[in-house]
Amino acid sequence: MTRLTLPELAKKMAGVDFSMLQTHAGGEIAGRPMSNNGDVDYDGDSWFFTTEGTDMVREIEADPAVALDFSGSKSLLGKPPLFVHVQGRAALIRDRGVMAQHWVKDLERWFEQGVDTPGLVLIHVRAIRVHYWDGEDQGEIAV
Repeated sequence: MTRLTLPELAKKMAGVDFSMLQTHAGGEIAGRPMSNNGDVDYDGDSWFFTTEGTDMVREIEADPAVALDFSGSKSLLGKPPLFVHVQGRAALIRDRGVMAQHWVKDLERWFEQGVDTPGLVLIHVRAIRVHYWDGEDQGEIAV
């Protein structure tokens, strides 16, 4: 079994854009797909935009413990794809300056007024523990 460092795992994750963001919802687990907006140089931090009034924001306000699941594409030789599970803590950021640091033009598809979109919220997930499965290799990284 090969033990990966976070930078080594980040290289393998570089092409993975979408993840499933999972929150606690009244004693159950809720999940939804989220794009990291091309911010894929993974260092243990993930950034997602959403709006106030969503279940996701309410759930994070009630319990910031979240999980992210990423999966890569199946390899050309039929090897299983990369799977990554992140346990982390979410913070809701409403500071427009911080939002601007993570903004990309493609987001205007959903948020037409950019960082000035009313009710815009940036979700920052800081990893605590990362589990990965890459073919026959697997491991865990404490962040």
